[in-house]
Amino acid sequence: MCLGIPGKITEVYDQQGIAMGKIDFDGIQKEVCLAYLPDIEVGDYAIVHVGFAITKLDEQAAQETLDLFREIGSLEEELGD
Repeated sequence: MCLGIPGKITEVYDQQGIAMGKIDFDGIQKEVCLAYLPDIEVGDYAIVHVGFAITKLDEQAAQETLDLFREIGSLEEELGD
């Protein structure tokens, strides 16, 4: 499966002119491209799909979605390397 996963932005930085960041997916850390969300800040939540943060969302919506992923047991499957 290939789903959009919510995560919390923990770091924002520039990499060769492209907005990048670190995001925490319920304890799993990944590097993502933030180019589509130029106003995103550390502490915000975003939906990430194939390495790109595509939508900002509030913490409650992110936690509800993460809870659903935990229930179906697919969070690690979606984030596996």
